[in-house]
Amino acid sequence: MSVPAAAPGSGSAPTAAELLDFARRVAVDAALVAALPLDPEGRTWVRLDGPGGSEAWLIGWPPGSGTGWHDHGGSHGAFATAAGALREDSLAARLPTEGWKTLELAEGVDRSRELRAGGGRAFGPHHVHQVRNGSGSGHAISVHAYYPPLPLIRRYSRTGAVLRVEQVERPEDWQ
Repeated sequence: MSVPAAAPGSGSAPTAAELLDFARRVAVDAALVAALPLDPEGRTWVRLDGPGGSEAWLIGWPPGSGTGWHDHGGSHGAFATAAGALREDSLAARLPTEGWKTLELAEGVDRSRELRAGGGRAFGPHHVHQVRNGSGSGHAISVHAYYPPLPLIRRYSRTGAVLRVEQVERPEDWQ
């Protein structure tokens, strides 16, 4: 889908703040949000034209769905909720990107926030989080943007304070 993507002001790569501005502008585009097909069983998504060569997605979240713990392969990004509410659990810790399979997290690194329609957040290239629709009855819809376009996504499992790399996905796995 094509949406108006304002170019970053400096003509260079978009910042996380510019990606958040884009996500918020798209999230209030009622016609675009309403055009997203929703599936009661699984997430749905449509790729969008993001600003400055960024990768962007409009995503539908059925009740109870989520991403699991993951990172964005070194890309910075942002997301905004267009409908419903999403819960984001994140780690306030910078994890090494390579050379480990299991880490024990320190106490106090967990963060949690709810992002209702109109809410959004930007994040840096080392962000690890999980996002989920905790509603038992309604879909949530959100807009996500990343720069550079996602080179990979690392997926993690978590048991208590132990975080383990489970899988590395590349763009060809989700497109």
